[in-house]
This record gives sequence, C-alpha cells and structure tokens, in this order.
Amino acid sequence: MNESERPQYGIERLFVLALLLIITLAFILLVEPFFGAILWAVVVAVLFQPVYRKILRWLPMRSNIAATLTLILVILLVIVPSILLGIALVGEATDAYASIQAGAIDFGGFFVDIQSRLPDWLQSQLAKLGYGDFATFRPRIEEALGKSLEFIISQAFNVGQGVFRLLLALGVMLYLTFFLLRDGRGLVEKIGELVPLSQNKSRVLSEKFLVVIIATIKGSFIIALMQGAVGGIIFWALDIQGALLWAVFMAACSLIPAIGTGFVWVPVSIYLLVTGSVWEGTVLLITGIFIISMIDNLVRPILVGRDTRMPDYVVLISTLGGLSMFGFNGIVIGPLVAALFIAVWHMFAEMNKPERALQSAE
Repeated sequence: MNESERPQYGIERLFVLALLLIITLAFILLVEPFFGAILWAVVVAVLFQPVYRKILRWLPMRSNIAATLTLILVILLVIVPSILLGIALVGEATDAYASIQAGAIDFGGFFVDIQSRLPDWLQSQLAKLGYGDFATFRPRIEEALGKSLEFIISQAFNVGQGVFRLLLALGVMLYLTFFLLRDGRGLVEKIGELVPLSQNKSRVLSEKFLVVIIATIKGSFIIALMQGAVGGIIFWALDIQGALLWAVFMAACSLIPAIGTGFVWVPVSIYLLVTGSVWEGTVLLITGIFIISMIDNLVRPILVGRDTRMPDYVVLISTLGGLSMFGFNGIVIGPLVAALFIAVWHMFAEMNKPERALQSAE
C-alpha cells in the first residue's frame, strides 16, 4: 500500500467501525424483547451439549436427528415439569391466601404467643423500646403477609394472561436451542476468530463463560431443586400446610448465597416450637441443620468441583445485583459478569507483567 492510499484506508476503517457499532446496537434493540429466551437457550444448549454429543455418537452423521432428540429430552425433563409446578404453585398460593383471609392461618397470633413465652426481663426491655404490645403490630403483619401473597398470585395471573407472549418466548428458546446444539461449536469458533485476542486468551474467556454457566446451573439450580424437594417432603411428612409453597420458597432462597434455605425452615421451626408443636419443630430443626443445609456442602463439590467457585462474597453481591437489574435472568447474568470481570482483569495483569519486569530491571 502506497502513502496516498493510507489516509483513505484509515477513513474506511473508522467508517466500518462506526457502522459496526451502530448496527450492533440496532441489533441488540431488535432482539431485546427476547433477551431472556436467548439467554436460556444458550444455558440449555451448554448444559445439554454432552447429551447431544452422546446421541450423535450413536447416530453418526445425523446431527438434525440428534439435536431433535435432545430437544425432546429438554421438553420432557425441564419444560413440562416447570409448567406443572407453576400450575400447582398457583393453586397452593391461592389456597394459602384464602386461609389467611379466613383466619385459619394466624401469623399475627404467632408474635403474641412469642411475647407471652418470653422471660419477664426481656418483656420489660422490649416495653422500654416501644415493642411491649405485639398485638398492636398484628394488623400490619397480616396486611404485609396478605400483600406478599397477593403479589405472588397477581404475578402468576399476569403470566397466565400473557400466555401468548410466554409461548412465543418459549418457542424462540426451543428453536434457538436446536441450532445452538447442532452448530454451537462452529459458532464458538467463528466468534473466537472475530474477537481481536490471541487464541489462548480467547480460549480462557470462552472457558470461563462455560464454567460459570455450568457452575451456576449445576451448583445453584440443581442444588436448589434438591433442597426445595427435600424440604417440601419434610414439611409434608410433618403435615405442615402449604408444603409445596414452602418448598418453592426454600428453593428460591437457596439460589441466594449467604441466605439459603434457613431463611424458611428456621422461622417455621421456631413457630412450631412456640405454638406447642414441640415434636414437629424439633424434627424440622434437626433435619434442617443436618439434611437440608448439608446438601449444598455435600453435592456442590461433586457437581462442579471446588476450583470453579468464585469467592462467596462475590457470588452474593453479583447474584443480588443481577436479580435487581435483570430479574430472574440475573441469577445467571450476575455471576457471569463477575467471573468475566475477574478473568479480564487477570488477563490485563498478565499482559502488563513483562512491562513491569522491564521497568524494574531499569
């Protein structure tokens, strides 16, 4: 290239970069309504890629059939149970709300019972702080709990009313999952070629991306399902009303680090002990400590290994931040952004090591 062509080349390069940025932003806005569907299609494709590869070994040169069979497994193992669970949860939440409205479940009375069983010295201290009469807080407690259940039910009904949008997003997710299963590795290689990084650094980022998705799903969702299922069975065996609802609450709390299922079973255990159900409360407390809570410590290393875990405080902050910004999708997005943030900064530090060593030598 001669000297006269270089300015023109520079202008063309800037124009292409500007055009690339504008078109990329336009494309992001275009697919934004289906962001959740795209995210979960990627997650499902990553998790079920080993299954697809195994089926493909049984049916060599039949990639379309292998992807279709894998997709059928996804529908049977993930989609159908989720729909059935959602339907059952709506019914359980509706029954619980009706019981509270009818007075069959008296959460306000629970605090009054606690007050009557407290030592005299503690009751006097609470009285000095203005909390001497729990009965005055009873209407507020019942109102807050009622509004919480109303919110859960209203969200469930909103999903039902937006059934067309939900089915459309589900269809997009399954359709995209099929192609990601079949062509995923080729797409990853093409993206790696486009990224202006060395092959080694590009591989590090892609591996970190895959590790976080697998660790998040296996290390969080599967454990949450196990803890929720075990907790629900224990609640059902103890004849505690709304066992399914409690199970879902425990699974949801299990997804949030540092809070865990204890946010559910500890207060319920205290409630049972205070209200006279000593045997049930004791059993729930013991099983909560030695069975429900131990599932995470025993199962997580088997599923994802200890080396893939980020520091607990990073997981907590990134998960809560992700939930705040992206809703349910933030459970995956938050830890993923945090992991890539750490990886990129580590990569940047490695790039600067030779320069620092040279400066030290001088």
